[in-house]
Amino acid sequence: MSAGPIAAGVPLGQAGGGIPFGARLTDLAAERRDELAVVTVARDGTARALTFSELDTRANQWGRALAEAGAQTGSLVALAIPNSQHLVLAALGCWKIGAVPIPMHWDLPDWERSRVLEVINPVVTVDEHHVQTFAAHAARQSGAPLPVAVSPMVNGICSSGSTGLPKVILNLAQALWTPEHSVPFMAAWSPVPQPQTILVPGPMYHTNGFAPLNNLLGGDRLVILEKFDAAMVLDAIERYRITNFTATPTMLARIAALPDIGRRDFSSVVWILQGAAVMPPALLHTWFDLLSPEQILMAYGMTENLGLTALRGDEWLTHPGSVGRGFRGTEIRILDAHGNPVGPGELGDIYLRAPMSSGYRYLGGAPPLPSTADGFRSAGDIGHLDDEGYLYLVDRRADMIVTGGANVYPAEVECALAEHPGIADVVVIGLADPQWGRRVHAVVQRAESGPPLTEQQVIRYAKSRLAGYKVPKTVEFVDQIPRTAATKVNRSAMIAARGG
Repeated sequence: MSAGPIAAGVPLGQAGGGIPFGARLTDLAAERRDELAVVTVARDGTARALTFSELDTRANQWGRALAEAGAQTGSLVALAIPNSQHLVLAALGCWKIGAVPIPMHWDLPDWERSRVLEVINPVVTVDEHHVQTFAAHAARQSGAPLPVAVSPMVNGICSSGSTGLPKVILNLAQALWTPEHSVPFMAAWSPVPQPQTILVPGPMYHTNGFAPLNNLLGGDRLVILEKFDAAMVLDAIERYRITNFTATPTMLARIAALPDIGRRDFSSVVWILQGAAVMPPALLHTWFDLLSPEQILMAYGMTENLGLTALRGDEWLTHPGSVGRGFRGTEIRILDAHGNPVGPGELGDIYLRAPMSSGYRYLGGAPPLPSTADGFRSAGDIGHLDDEGYLYLVDRRADMIVTGGANVYPAEVECALAEHPGIADVVVIGLADPQWGRRVHAVVQRAESGPPLTEQQVIRYAKSRLAGYKVPKTVEFVDQIPRTAATKVNRSAMIAARGG
């Protein structure tokens, strides 16, 4: 699935007005001076907090430090550090001087980090080797207001896509804040009390982790986990009275699997948002029980910000499996291989067009996404619409497995297998096979409780839920699925590690 900007999904720097991000933070510091703005929670549970006044002062200091290092309006600044107070201040410091922050994976091996940095070609890099030096230098700077500057692009997000090759997606919107930036996602269904207290459980190098800075500029409070931990999510919800958060299905599965989940206090939570992959139905029903269908939103989008679809849990119950209808003006078309529209229920490539999109640009040589003459664009996902305009995802075309001449979509097989109580996590890939061309292969992480599964048990379970040609021919058990901090998997790397 395409991973999307599901925590924002609003016009970014539309022509016709807006307040520069840095100036907006200054205004907030004057209005909300001593109110809590950002809390960062370390892996040991200790926390550091900043008020809006402190945040603005420290952002000015970081802006000056970055400027002395060579950054200026339009400069690309690589931020290769984990979720932390430093990361927030560095991003805000970029916007203060008109630079463009690009958060990136901090834990890449050196060879891969070098490839990503070569693509970005940043004027300044803040990484684990230099962050303390930058912080010390910033602390010596003046915290007085800086001249107003506008970043010509809001930010960049690093992605390996489905090819494994590094690319950076630049959001071409100017960093101009409007009230639409900070409208709660849930507000399309029901009023949401503000300011919100938003938990950021995942890495900020991912769009869903970085986008809450838009809400911060609207006056909401952020509680940022330095590293995702299911138990720490529950502790933070109770301690800080979290009102909402965005999470992937893998994160939600890990939280729901905690032994004391039924005794924890979710009374502060107004709503949550799920995205980045299709939610297995059993997991979704678990969260309906923990909260309610009316408190759970699901969305589909992509980092390129082509558009969004969304729906609430009660809608999902009447349209099971859907990721919603066009959201905030998004239009949807399903086109066949020749670019012709197909009817309800027919599979095709998903194309979106939305007023929220300000465009994107790739660094790294990736070709632009396919588009139509009238401005619809596709990220390569396959799906269909029903008669009411609800969208159903199948998978990415690049991940499709052609086995014995039939098309198998890994996401469908994964969703079916994920329902098994003995499976904690699963990834389905296609491996070279002399008989089938490519065979469907399931990589399974067993659940910690219960008797260990066997290959034949997994295959029998799949046969009870899937057409025969979709059933895995082989099953491999691993101690842990190799997921990133954003809970993504690199399918191409997994395939290569198994011989292609």
